[in-house]
This record gives sequence, C-alpha cells and structure tokens, in this order.
Amino acid sequence: MIIKKNGGLMVRDILISLRPRQWAKNIVFFAALIYSQNFFNPYLVSVTLAAVLIFCVASSSLYLINDCFDINRDKKHPVKKHRPIAAGRLPVSTSMLIAGVLMAWSVVMAFVLNRNFFYLLTVYLAIELAYSVSFKKVVILDILCIASGFLIRVLAGAAVIDVPISSWLLICTTFLSLFLALGKRRSEMVLLDDDAIEHRQVLSEYSLSFIDQMITIVTASTIFSYVLYTLAPETIQKFHTQNLEYSAIFVIYGIFRYLYLIYQKKEGGAPERILFSDKPLLINFILFAFVVIAVIYR
Repeated sequence: MIIKKNGGLMVRDILISLRPRQWAKNIVFFAALIYSQNFFNPYLVSVTLAAVLIFCVASSSLYLINDCFDINRDKKHPVKKHRPIAAGRLPVSTSMLIAGVLMAWSVVMAFVLNRNFFYLLTVYLAIELAYSVSFKKVVILDILCIASGFLIRVLAGAAVIDVPISSWLLICTTFLSLFLALGKRRSEMVLLDDDAIEHRQVLSEYSLSFIDQMITIVTASTIFSYVLYTLAPETIQKFHTQNLEYSAIFVIYGIFRYLYLIYQKKEGGAPERILFSDKPLLINFILFAFVVIAVIYR
C-alpha cells in the first residue's frame, strides 16, 4: 500500500512538474491556421493539433530541466518553493531522465511530421536550454529569450501547415511577446521585492522604472502594428474586406486589461493562467476570435 501510495504521489508530482497549464500558450499555433483561411480544413487542423501536442511535450521537458537548474533559487521563492522538485518530492535524477525521454520523443515526432517544423522546434529547444544554463543571467537577453518562445510558436504553426506568414502579423507577435515577457519580469520584481536578487540575479540589472519604460514602448508598438496590419492594402486584398479593422478594439481592450492586472492587481507572472482566470479577459479573447473568424470566413 505504501509503495502504491508513494508511486501515485510521484506520478502526481511529475504531472505537476510538466506544468500542463503552460500548454495554453500553444493556442497561438492556430493563428496561422485562422489567418491563412484554413481553419475549416480538417487535414490541416489535425496537423496543427499534432504539432501542438509535440510542442506541449517538448516544452514540458524544458520545464523539468529548468526546475532542476533552479532548484536552489526556487527554494527561496514564496510560490516556486512548493514545486515538487524544489520541495524535494521529485528527485532531480528522475526529472532529468523523464525530460530526456520527452525531448527525444518530441524531436523525432517533429521530424516525422514536418521538416520545417522540426527545425523550428530544434531552435526553440536550443534557445530555451541556453536560457536555463546562462542566458537568464544576461540583462535584456533574458527577456528576448522568453519572448522568442511565443514567436517561435506562431512561426511553427505556419511552418507545419506550409503557409507563409504575414510580415505584419510577425511584427505584431514580436511586440506582443515582448509585452508578455516584460509583464512577467515586472511581476517577479513586485512579488519578490527585496528578495528578487536572491531568486534571480539578473533582476539586479532591472528597475521598475526601466521595465515600465520598455512596457510603454512595446504596448504602443503592439497596438499600432496590429491596427496597421488590419488596414494594410495586402490584408484588405487578401480577405476582400476592410472589416478586420473592427477586431482592433478587442486587441486594445485586451492589452489595457492586462496592464490593469499587472499594475493594479499585481498579476502578470503567468499569462496562461490569467487568460483563463480573468473573466473579462477571457470573454474579450473569445469575442476577438469570433470577430476575426466571422470577418475572414464570412
């Protein structure tokens, strides 16, 4: 009975360490599917879902590795100290073994699914591994690494269905990724306060005013680039309508709402959690998706 109980607890700790909530980030895979007018293509939808599954497994392997590297710092974090690896419930050796198996499986499956998708997944893994080992200690580069994860997901979503991605959409995604990454860093600094440096050394290179300046820049850039995208002649020509511009109001509200959660509610450390826990933001996202699909597939 004890063995079964301990085994059950370990399985539970493994599942927690895989961070399934983070898989919500992979929803951006569908951006290329929607904007390429293939959202109702059964084959391409299935291919995208397969890519999402592979990316979920790959990212979970990285979370395990990152938790192993950060075990000592996580023990000092008010929230992360409860993670299975930091709390000592899940051995580092077991975590690394599972991570290796999951990573190997995801790489092989990506190669089988689509060659370009495989290349992007490999780049993603390389960047994230470099981040875990050293890039997280380099000011600004750490933020770029976090943001690259969102950007590569969008590129991978386009690559796996073999469609080109709009330069405007790529620019919008880049600024939005930076916006979320900066919000994450700001939330860490506010949550940890004087203990921030002990948990993450690079935070000593930042100040709230510096991060706020960068957030101001990327906020304006995100809104401006999306509005320009909806008004661009090539966008109007592609979708044969100007009505996509009406979706901009949801982008503006979503960003303002997220800023409200960062500054007034002291949240923003976990974008994937906020999207599903904050009802106004979730409703706004659903309405945004509905309007975009309605305009493109009218």
